[in-house]
Formats: sequence, structure tokens, C-alpha cells
Amino acid sequence: MLDICSRFLLVLFVSNAWHSHAQEIELFTLNDFDLKNNVKKCLVSTSYGKEEYDFDRSGRLTKAITRYNDADYDLVSYMYKNGELVEKRSESYRDNTFDPSTSIAHSYTLDTLENRKVTEKIVSYENEFLEQYVYEYDDNGDLVKITRLNDEGIDETLVEYKKYKGEYTVTYRINNVPLKSIRTSTIKKKNGAIQEVVLIKEFLRGEENKAFEEVFDADGKLIAKQEFEYAEKEKTFTPTVRTTYRYDENDMLVEEVAKGLNTTEKKTYIYQYDNKEGGNWVKQIIAPENSYVTRKITYYEEVTSEE
Repeated sequence: MLDICSRFLLVLFVSNAWHSHAQEIELFTLNDFDLKNNVKKCLVSTSYGKEEYDFDRSGRLTKAITRYNDADYDLVSYMYKNGELVEKRSESYRDNTFDPSTSIAHSYTLDTLENRKVTEKIVSYENEFLEQYVYEYDDNGDLVKITRLNDEGIDETLVEYKKYKGEYTVTYRINNVPLKSIRTSTIKKKNGAIQEVVLIKEFLRGEENKAFEEVFDADGKLIAKQEFEYAEKEKTFTPTVRTTYRYDENDMLVEEVAKGLNTTEKKTYIYQYDNKEGGNWVKQIIAPENSYVTRKITYYEEVTSEE
């Protein structure tokens, strides 16, 4: 929830510019940036530079900029039509000059003649075809197939959904080789509290590689995360780092404790808020390193109807 403001664009350029594996199209809204109300723009100051995020009145991200210094920055822009994403552009600027060699454009075409199908074409700014993805959905609107086409050939990812004894599992297979599985279950604690447990396993060349388990409370807040590594000799997953999260009465993260086999790392978070009623935080202080993130937020003016 809190890391995305300081890491979003870096991750976005690495993972979305060149898809490491097939994945569903991601759309970002105010919630992904720990923002609420009618935010128009959010300026974030971080340790490595500044970030800018623009949103439309529906709360969808329309532009994101990471500024490393006065002359170097990366920009991602989103265009929508009839509620659907139709274009995404990832552009790099160095010495205040646009760099077409590291910039790409994504276009999205929707087909609803039968079930929903979205075609994503990725080209360079030098008009070179890079990749194409076709996302196919079933009658329930669930993603069931992703077809990837590039100069190396065609890859097909199938998405399988299973329910068994109260557990819901989604499995991704690329060319019939396991890629990732996500198992979700609901448990009831002795005190009556309801929790959702999500276990994600990742595979490397079809072999189990790593996993992590996330636990969410009834309000959807992440309260614990257990990381695992696969021990080849024992042919089993072994736990490594377990992180727990604590929130205040405003559902803001205030404490994060990560425990490894021989280490414990604790972070606490303190916030300052803007003047809006039930508003957004504008400064986050992280202890014990005493680092901080500041945000300058601009809101849309309230629209009043004329009598």
C-alpha cells in the first residue's frame, strides 16, 4: 500500500516495457497510491528523485512521471475511451531530450462479439513491432487464455480456476509448463475473526522456485506475509522471512516487523495529513532510519449543479 508511491514507476518500466511473462492488463487508480477523495495530481518527493501522478475524475491514473534530476525523467501515460484502456505510452527523456530507442507504445483493441477479448500491440517509437498479446475471457469475465506473439514465435498461457473444499486456486501454465499458482482460502479464528489466506507459488522452468503466503483481515488489510524458498535437496518449501503489519484506527500502516532466521527488523510509520476532512497524508516519516516521503496533493474542484 505504501511502497507503491516510491517504487511504482521503476517497477512499471522494468516489468511492463518488456513482459517477463504473460500477465493480465493492469489498471491503476487512487487506491493503488494510498489516495482518496477527488485527487487530481500528487507530487511525491523520494530519496532518488520526484514523482508526479495525474488522475482523471474517475480516479484512474492518466500520467506518471519519475524525475531523477532536472534533465532526466521517465513518463507513462494512459488513454481511455468508453471506460476502457486504449493506449499506454512509456517514454524516456535524457538531457531533456526524448529517447525513442528506449520508448514504447501499447495499443489495446476490445472485441466483444462473443466473449471479451483484448488485443495488446507493443511497438517502438521507431515503428518496430515488438510483441502482441491477446487476452481471452470466459462467460464469467475471468481471464482464461493469453497468447503472446513476437519474433521468437508464439507462447500460450492458459489460466485454470478450481474450487475444492473451500479453497479457490488459479493456475497459470505457459505452453503447458507451470508458471504460477494462487490459492485462496478463508479461515475463522477461535476469537471469531475471519481471515483470507493467499498462497502464491512461482515456478522457474516448470520447477517450484519460491512462494509467499499473505494473510488479510476482514477489511482486506494485509496483516502478515510469510516468504518461502524451495529447498531442492529436501524437495520442500522452507520458511525464510515473516513480516507482520499493524494499523491504526484510520487503517494506516504504523508498524512493520520482519523476522528472519537470525534477524529482526522493525519499522514504524508516522503521518502528517492535509487539511481535508478524512484527507490524505502529506508526509510519512519512517523510523528508525528517520527517512521520509512528502506529498503535495491537488484536488479537483467540487462540481455543483446549477438550479
